Amino acid sequence: MDKIAVLGDRDSVLGFRLLGAAVFPAETAEEARRIFRDLAHGGWAVICLTEGYAAALAEEIDRYRDTPAPAVVLIPGREGTLGAGAAQITRAVERAVGADIL
Repeated sequence: MDKIAVLGDRDSVLGFRLLGAAVFPAETAEEARRIFRDLAHGGWAVICLTEGYAAALAEEIDRYRDTPAPAVVLIPGREGTLGAGAAQITRAVERAVGADIL
């Protein structure tokens, strides 16, 4: 359970292979959804997902919000940050602390 997967468009994720992460490029949101489900049920500890696909996979991501694994981390894609990753962290802190301290 110590595996890290990076899922997103090809240009955004290929560089993570140099860091030792398993890379899963997806061409469409539907393909990303299928890969995400396989990863979530495949024993991955962390799934890094590009923000570009996060909106399309919101329901899938929500299923794992309160589970210890896999941890779903949103990362910026090639187009830059969309603010979804920062919003995710803010919501997690609010739930843990009870107030927005960021």
